[in-house]
Amino acid sequence: MSRAKLVLRQKRPLSESAFVELVVWALPQPAKGSTHRFKYRLALVVRGEYVLRYDNEAGKGDHKHVGREQRPYRFVDLDTLQEDFWTDVETSRSQWK
Repeated sequence: MSRAKLVLRQKRPLSESAFVELVVWALPQPAKGSTHRFKYRLALVVRGEYVLRYDNEAGKGDHKHVGREQRPYRFVDLDTLQEDFWTDVETSRSQWK
């Protein structure tokens, strides 16, 4: 039986009060609600609170949280996922710097 395999785990400080955490797993089959074989959580945390988070929680499928709002996200591939996340991090930078 195949098992989940860690693809990426990284925590990067952005300032004294902010960091990003990136976690991606390759799954043997898609998670419930997703059409691809990756489970992921990419998060921007500022002063101990999530400001931005991309994830595909089981049953909810691909989506992102911007502040308290949840929005759909269309997963293309891992490279695009990271590009989209970093674009949103940069866009929100002035709000938490």
